[in-house]
Amino acid sequence: MNRPPLTNAGLMARDLSVLWHPCTQMKDHERLPVIPIARGEGVWLYDFDGQRYLDAISSWWVNLFGHANPHINARLRDQLDRLEHVILAGFSHEPVIELSEKLVALTPPGLSRVFYADNGSSGIEVALKMSFHYWLNTGLTNKRKFITLRHSYHGETLGALSVGDVSLFKSTYQPLLMEAITVASPDCAQRTPGEDCAAITLRALEAMRETLEQHAQDVCAVIIEPLVQCAGGMRMHNPAYLAGLRELCDAHGVHLIADEIAVGFGRTGTLFACEQAGITPDFLCLSKGLTGGYLPLSAVLTTERIYDAFYDDYEKLSAFLHSHSYTGNPLACAAALATLEIFEREPVLERNRSLGARMEAQLAPLRDHPHAAHLRRTGMILAVDMRPDARKPEEYSWLERRGLRAYRHALSRGALLRPLGNTLYLMPPYVIDEDEIDILCGVLIESLDIATRD
Repeated sequence: MNRPPLTNAGLMARDLSVLWHPCTQMKDHERLPVIPIARGEGVWLYDFDGQRYLDAISSWWVNLFGHANPHINARLRDQLDRLEHVILAGFSHEPVIELSEKLVALTPPGLSRVFYADNGSSGIEVALKMSFHYWLNTGLTNKRKFITLRHSYHGETLGALSVGDVSLFKSTYQPLLMEAITVASPDCAQRTPGEDCAAITLRALEAMRETLEQHAQDVCAVIIEPLVQCAGGMRMHNPAYLAGLRELCDAHGVHLIADEIAVGFGRTGTLFACEQAGITPDFLCLSKGLTGGYLPLSAVLTTERIYDAFYDDYEKLSAFLHSHSYTGNPLACAAALATLEIFEREPVLERNRSLGARMEAQLAPLRDHPHAAHLRRTGMILAVDMRPDARKPEEYSWLERRGLRAYRHALSRGALLRPLGNTLYLMPPYVIDEDEIDILCGVLIESLDIATRD
């Protein structure tokens, strides 16, 4: 029996009859089309009507080396013929062992143990529970709180939401959440005329110092997104803040959790953002780009000191009893190994520095745009804020949905942008070339013009 040809319209109708999409007010789709994707190749996504879209956001920041990457595909096919999954409690397999060895070798020194979960939010839950449980096992039962930064985002499970500070995600569920202590962000965009990022860094570190002096006896850990607070508006800070924060955490006896779920694996210009400050966190959370955008997997790395606090006789009940059904899935580990092999074989970071500079140069005209504020870049992450007046701090009302205007225009021009409120950003796959960057930057400028037009 011949099936009718698949079309965007037909698939959209089927989609809207059964699906509930993430981070979406579904009523919007009465006017806003859902775009079914038939295939991907490199930085491009192709729909069922033959249109293509440049994936400027790496499909929610996960894709590093392009869609349908031949090397990752081959590694997955080979693994598929060997082992698709096995329980990781009491059993093991070669891909998870090899991946763990590589992660320990690549991450900042001192991180020697790897615990796996299924996604970024789950990885954050692991780090929060492990930090609390460490202090419990060492007899410090008062340590139950966490310190987070203003504008931070760490995921949408309840623990991760608790240590975030983006009200759009958090406010509805506030009654269900544990209380966190929120401290000023080192966001460099806060600087006033004549100030530099160093002044913001010192001011933010002083706020953290005061908070730790008051609360350290009750605090398990400080959690931070190193260098870029992504979902909070692509807010960027100086590496010196991380170095100062590490010193403060050591001085006051609290853990440091580095959430590199979005910023790890080359996004900030180094393999891991913490490298730029020369620090080792007590917990390093990784996901998203870990598998090159292929399969869900997260890893939480920690130190031997923390591992040892859980290593005891069974009767002591000190073990870390946390699990996911697909923990350390062999297919996901194979994709992660293939991703790391590309970093080993190719000059990825060097190329990224050149590509990032190209993006910034192509968008330099926005520095004089009347509605473009705080053009900024860290590695392969670039962002700019839409404002009624670029010289003033007042923002467009969220009810105007300027970001949606930019999104729709970009789609009409063959690019996938997904603004964060009034912030437009680029975080493309690393296989983008200079011509594609030029196309993308042109579309972003057009989209900003359209979105800020009254």
